[in-house]
Parts: sequence; C-alpha cells; structure tokens
Amino acid sequence: MYLVTVLRNLLIILAFSSDPHLHTPMYFFLSNLSLADICFISTMVPKMILDIQTHSRVISYVGCLTQISCLIIFGCMDDLLLTVMAYDRFVAICHPLHYPVIMNPHLCGFLVFVSFLLSLLDSQLHNFIVLQFAYFKDVEIYNFCCEPAQILNLDCSEPFIKNLVTCFAGAIFGFFPISVILFSYYKIVSSILRIPSSGGKYKSFSTCGSHLSVVGLFYGTSVGVDLGSAVSHSPRKGVASSVMYTIVTPMLNPFLYSLRNRDIKNALRRFHSGKVYIRT
Repeated sequence: MYLVTVLRNLLIILAFSSDPHLHTPMYFFLSNLSLADICFISTMVPKMILDIQTHSRVISYVGCLTQISCLIIFGCMDDLLLTVMAYDRFVAICHPLHYPVIMNPHLCGFLVFVSFLLSLLDSQLHNFIVLQFAYFKDVEIYNFCCEPAQILNLDCSEPFIKNLVTCFAGAIFGFFPISVILFSYYKIVSSILRIPSSGGKYKSFSTCGSHLSVVGLFYGTSVGVDLGSAVSHSPRKGVASSVMYTIVTPMLNPFLYSLRNRDIKNALRRFHSGKVYIRT
C-alpha cells in the first residue's frame, strides 16, 4: 500500500511537471496535494515497517515530536489544499472569463505558501503543549504512530491551553475549509443548473467529480475516526480508524484523480510513449 501510494502520487507530479498542457492552477494544486500525501504517509509507514521487521515498539521522545509535527503539517496541508481546489473550481465555473486573471501564478503560489504556514503554526502549537508535559517517559499509546490527539490526552494539566488550541485548530482546519467548500459548490451547482445544454452541464460536473470524491473520502474518514473514538474506546477500533485516514486515503486519492481525469491519463500516455512537448 505504501509503494502504491508513493508511485501513484509521483506519477501525478511527473505528469504535471512534464506536460505543459497540465500547467494550470488546478493541476498545480493537485501536484502539491500529491506531494503532501507522499510526505504524510512517509511520516509513519516506514517507521511502522521497520518496527514490524525488528519486533520493536519503541519510539524516542524526539522521534515522537517529529512524527507529530509532520503528521499535523501534511494532514493540514491536505485539508487546506482541498479547500483551495474548491475555490479554484468555483472561479473556473462561475467566473470563467476572469479565471486566468484571478487564479494567476502569484496567487496560486501564495495560497500554497499560506497553507503551509498555517499548517506549520498548528504543528508548533501542538508541540508547545507536548513540551509542557511534566511526565513523558515510558508512556504507552495504543496505536502504530504518535497520533496527536492521543498524545495530547496523556496529560491532564492545563486544560485551558489544550482546549484553546483545539478550538483554534477546529476553526482553521475544520469550520473554515468546510464552509468554503460548501459555499463554492453551492455557487457551482447554481451556475451549472443555468447552463441550457445537457452536454455543458455534464462537462462542468465532470470537472468537479474527482475533487468531490477526494473531499468526501478525506472528510468521511476524518469524521468517522472522530465519531468512532467518541463512541467506542476500543484500542483495536481506534487503530483501524487511524489506518483508514492515514494510509488508505492517501492511497486512493491518486486513483480517484487518474481514473476520472482524462487530462492526466492522456499526459501519462504521452509521457509513456516518449513524446516531449516544447512550449514556444
């Protein structure tokens, strides 16, 4: 699963970088999403594979903090990039004449940069809380990685700060992205329904199908993990839920985009056939 995830996401990055036809904002964000997925799954799976081979279930204090930071950074990057991609689809469908002006390369780069900065800020806030723990030695967690939520629950002191960080993270990486995605697709659906021809409606909906599938998978597994941990306190079920959103979701994302997207499939065919395009 790890190799499939890395290879499929690398193919998307390779298709974007090698084919000028894909040098558009949508595929720029998609290539960054693929890179974030590779980094996200690489944060935990290689360590887990090594532990299985060496029969070790120990991680150092520094290693745990590093894993927490990377999980939060790249997980939040996924979240914010999906939000930016929803805005991109909104501009493309609702304001097609102004799309090249609005979604210019400078804005696209700025949106990715801001997404990274917010993700980095969230990871540092979580690290700050963990560094305040008075006792953090010989701790057992029922998971295959240092999941931030489980680590934060190890210490019961300073609940106000933890609740404050939780509310901040929930607003920035929960309420805000979902609100932007829902508003964008409300405007998109309203615009598509005004298109007179059925062919035009189908073409417009098809450009959003891959993104909607990935959004549904991302938030569906995330909400499932939260509900599962709230309803059931079984360690085995908690690990199974973590596997869904940390391993299965990054693996399925490139399949959803490549299976539903004709441009990516054509770009990969051209790359496989050895055709190189030069922009003049």
